[in-house]
Amino acid sequence: MSQSPPTSRSDARERALELIYEAECKEARISTILSALPLQPDPFAVALALGVDEHYEESIELLRQFARPDWPPERMPVIDRLVLCIAIEELDHHRDTPRAVVIDEAVELAKTFSTEESGKFVNGMLTSIADHLGR
Repeated sequence: MSQSPPTSRSDARERALELIYEAECKEARISTILSALPLQPDPFAVALALGVDEHYEESIELLRQFARPDWPPERMPVIDRLVLCIAIEELDHHRDTPRAVVIDEAVELAKTFSTEESGKFVNGMLTSIADHLGR
């Protein structure tokens, strides 16, 4: 399978969100979604998407730990939850990216693809989670 041309990390994060969203909708693994593509996405998008798939339960537990009791991950808008999972993956397993960049990029994804309030919600959650992860 050939690879798409290189993209910016912002574009790669957006592509990772698309892949994870597709997998969520189809109740499929990321590897299944990737194997059906005619072109492999940017390597960073693939790494993020596969990492979210691999560490999904750990990410959900972090979300549960830092969310309000009346707003568990199952109740969060799907895009917010997936954006948070991508950012958690990057904060915890791709530590070369500065904390502020990860949070800013996640906030922008949430504002672009989710609700008006999503940016503030994602920012608050990730600030607490990043502190917890020592970032």
